Amino acid sequence: MKKFYICVQSMFLWCVCLPFIISCGVKESQSSGKERSYPYQIVTTVGMVNDIVQHVVGEKAEARNIIGEGVDPHLYKSTRNDVAALLDADVIFYAGLMLEGKMADVLVKVARTGKPVYAVTELIDEKYLLQPIEFSGHYDPHVWMDVQGWIKGVAAVAQALSEYDPSHATYYKENAQKYRADLEQLHTYVLESMSTIPPSSRVLITAHDAFNYFGRAYGLEVKGIQGISTESEAGVQDINQLVDIIVARDVKAVFVETSVAEKNIRALVEGANARGKEVVIGGSLFSDAMGMRGTYEGTYMGMIDHNATTIVRALGGTVPDRGMQDNLPANKKR
Repeated sequence: MKKFYICVQSMFLWCVCLPFIISCGVKESQSSGKERSYPYQIVTTVGMVNDIVQHVVGEKAEARNIIGEGVDPHLYKSTRNDVAALLDADVIFYAGLMLEGKMADVLVKVARTGKPVYAVTELIDEKYLLQPIEFSGHYDPHVWMDVQGWIKGVAAVAQALSEYDPSHATYYKENAQKYRADLEQLHTYVLESMSTIPPSSRVLITAHDAFNYFGRAYGLEVKGIQGISTESEAGVQDINQLVDIIVARDVKAVFVETSVAEKNIRALVEGANARGKEVVIGGSLFSDAMGMRGTYEGTYMGMIDHNATTIVRALGGTVPDRGMQDNLPANKKR
């Protein structure tokens, strides 16, 4: 992978200037010719990244993420313990595309020490990435919502680990191939499940714009109250515009997110009810964070299975009662 480069770009949505990590790699002296002790230590940012790393690295390393379940990575600020963990790690992985915007300066400083720091989105073609107008030249970071997009992250992790620990390159690549096969099955499940939703009901309204890749991949029109970054505030006009859509399109369900406050969605429901349109909260979706550690929803497969199953059920489609792998609670509701 490429060596680490740093540049500074203005980000008008946040109205601040942040260091932006474009890509990263390992110096030749660190990536080969050095004996390693196993398991070595990997630190990641969000759970979705950690899930990829755990599948690819297998027994060769221990991986843990800093940003836990129910925590919004857009707003997360590193603690002293986080910095210590990053400095103690042998390898670091992050999502990239400015998802961890407030951690960017810390990641830059750690990378300057010569520690290998990798973005799992590095191998994604720019033509695939969404570039919303309000993001002023930056890309939508929520790539994991499209399973085929997140598969690119599996390849990036396998490549990075093969560079860091070349003696086990074949092991990492084989693990990546196995995980990719599982994710291809997940993609097919979501695609087929979404196709059962009546065409007129394929409108997904959520707390913020985290589902645009999901909508593009699986045939849903997506509307979020807040912007791509939850730092943007939703106003009365934003809510009223969505109420208009709910009434005009006869939308029957809207969705909250586990890592975003519910107040705006509840205001949306109240606004629709005030206009004589009954709309319910169809369930809670995982957007910027996975479920609790140790649960099925605390894995990437479980996260997407849960989201797809919840959405299809609420919008009138047909879906297996307990999801793709029969691991979800039957008829799970909020």
